[in-house]
Amino acid sequence: MTTLKTQYLVQHGGAANIDALITESMRRYLESHSEVMSEQFIREDINWVLQGRSE
Repeated sequence: MTTLKTQYLVQHGGAANIDALITESMRRYLESHSEVMSEQFIREDINWVLQGRSE
């Protein structure tokens, strides 16, 4: 989202202010990507453990 779109949404009542818009955007992103992110974190943890054992 560009700065102009952000300002437009705030000015036209799409959000109370830019901070609220960013907070809501982050909440929606994390909510919609939580499964993918969890899987990625698990894979990174497993790789970290496996690399530690091989040294």
